[in-house]
Amino acid sequence: MADKIKLMVEGGKVSANATMAQALGPKGVNIQEVLKKLNEKTADMKGMQVPVEILLHKDKTYDITVGTPPTSELIKKEASAEKGASFPSKEYIGNLAMEQVIKISNIKKDSVLNKDIKAVINSILGTCNQMGVMVENENAKNIIKKVKKGDFDNLIKNNKTDVDSEKKEILKKGLEEIQAKFKSEVESLKAKAKKEPGLAAPGAEGAAPGAAAPAAAPAKKEEPKKEAKAKK
Repeated sequence: MADKIKLMVEGGKVSANATMAQALGPKGVNIQEVLKKLNEKTADMKGMQVPVEILLHKDKTYDITVGTPPTSELIKKEASAEKGASFPSKEYIGNLAMEQVIKISNIKKDSVLNKDIKAVINSILGTCNQMGVMVENENAKNIIKKVKKGDFDNLIKNNKTDVDSEKKEILKKGLEEIQAKFKSEVESLKAKAKKEPGLAAPGAEGAAPGAAAPAAAPAKKEEPKKEAKAKK
């Protein structure tokens, strides 16, 4: 029976690590050869964390399967961002075109259970919202509503994934404007987060960004009920 090894690697920059050495070394597999093939197979995913599976056979041969990067990694690549926002409702790290969201959905649709393209797109938009990434100069939540209404049906039907330079410039300016609007507030939140690390955690829906949910009041101890005296 073949041994199966699952790893998360950096696309195009896979290097030997302890986990890989412990898994492949005892099997007599040429690790450098495996690294070379992994880098070849993940070359188009540079900078992203990519799941891979190595199937080791008894005769020392192996098969490599490359999985789909997590949605967050694909969003970061399209948004040219290193990481998501710490305070998503105030801090914005990207502004995608709907075409880019459709592009991501094409990559993810084969790896999700729900094959309905609009459902895949809305799932991606939900992740954009959590990461502080706008779409079409708006909060991603608003775009979810528009997708449901059919506002982007033409783009989706025609599988439009290219963004022209004029639109890119509009989205860039839109991001810069929203970043400037909340700059002082985000800086203040980050300063507070350094003193109180818990502030950077996602808050409850509708709560101030990063604010912790209020602690529940301690339950009152119930006094034993006195039996009512029977009326004479």
